Amino acid sequence: MAAGGGLRLLGLAALLLLPPGAVLCRGTPGAAERRCFCQVTGHLDDCTCDVETIDAFNNYKIFPRLNELLESDYFRFYKVNLKKPCPFWNDNSHCGIRDCAVKPCPSDEVPDGIRSGSYKYSEEANNLAEECEEAKRLGAVDGSLSEETQRAMLRWTRHDDSSDSFCEADDVLSPDAEYVDLLLNPERYTGYKGPDAWKIWNSIYEENCFKPQNVKRPLESDRGHAFYKWLKGVCVEKRAFYRLISGLHASINIHLSARYLLQDTWSEKKWGPNVTEFQRRFDEVSTRGEGPRRLKNLYFLYLIELRALSKVLPFFERPGFQLYTGNKSHDAAMKNLLLDILHLAKSFPLHFDENSFFAGNKKEAAKLKEEFRLHFKNISRIMDCVGCFKCRLWGKLQTQGLGTALKILFSENLIEKMPESGPSYGFQLTRQEIVALFNAFGRISTSIRELENFRNILQNMR
Repeated sequence: MAAGGGLRLLGLAALLLLPPGAVLCRGTPGAAERRCFCQVTGHLDDCTCDVETIDAFNNYKIFPRLNELLESDYFRFYKVNLKKPCPFWNDNSHCGIRDCAVKPCPSDEVPDGIRSGSYKYSEEANNLAEECEEAKRLGAVDGSLSEETQRAMLRWTRHDDSSDSFCEADDVLSPDAEYVDLLLNPERYTGYKGPDAWKIWNSIYEENCFKPQNVKRPLESDRGHAFYKWLKGVCVEKRAFYRLISGLHASINIHLSARYLLQDTWSEKKWGPNVTEFQRRFDEVSTRGEGPRRLKNLYFLYLIELRALSKVLPFFERPGFQLYTGNKSHDAAMKNLLLDILHLAKSFPLHFDENSFFAGNKKEAAKLKEEFRLHFKNISRIMDCVGCFKCRLWGKLQTQGLGTALKILFSENLIEKMPESGPSYGFQLTRQEIVALFNAFGRISTSIRELENFRNILQNMR
């Protein structure tokens, strides 16, 4: 079947299965598409790039390769603690909807190489970690470890406890931390909504986006004029922080709209694009002009994470790094694919220029950078308050992925000083950070690819 015919059938199926009472846009063909995408074109604020360049680069170059990488064993298994209590309010209620559930992996389904050292990234590091953990578990005295191992253990500890992290990381050694197969627990609409979901995003926006209380964010004020006047007047770093969070929110909403439960019967479940849900979240009319802004913020987020991938290439190029699962031939093939993706990311012609961040007075810049880090770290902690476990899983992973991207961008000097061989103690990424980084970028890449699908469906609506 031709691609155009497939999209028309997909659009027809989505229209036939829309929820009862859904209100569709009417008018000339393409009117609905223009209302969602009218502003999602051309130049992006605070960037030298444009939407069309990103669409072509993502949809036809990086998206197919990234999908293949994320289906590999190294990237599909993510260790997470979904039982951590909410640190901000006493609310232990959890979503009772069956689609909110997460099915963890039995330990024997996780490759040995991953299981033996879930937080380090190579065979050498895994073996060292096991030796250190065993010594700590037995309460061994210093003399039980070689001098070299003692020094390495100290460096690992300093790294793991360092202040360069933008996220509240899970304790992967906790008995509550479990492996999850991300391919078997896809991000999609679960039915989790209402006051509980609103409380999460409201806490993120109102308390963590540098915004004064008297400035109301869009949809809580008259078309958001006061908010955008304030946003335009703040420094580029604070403006970027809001746009990153808005872009992440938009990306999540696209996933929920693209993988919506369209049919639920005793014989089968059918998931697919829900056009009405997409319009509710992004149509210019239903969002009082806010929807297209959200979509442009998604592209801004894409540029930030793409820039981080291009910057971290030297870390992964070192001969000692491997995507260690225990299967040598497969691990080597996946490293080659990963390097292909990173070289492709580096070749992007219109990268975001992060040098505009924290470029003023050194003392003030350092203070602002620390505020930036702590605000984002707070957002990562809010993810433990999400009542839907599947939403919590993907929220934690995507915030950790974005936090890792920010860590990379702010560690450029350390990355440049890394030795070509041997351990790099100045800059490190754990396996958790690596898996989160690429899966988070994969989610954004998927969102931009899904936008093309929604655009084609809406163009044909009357």
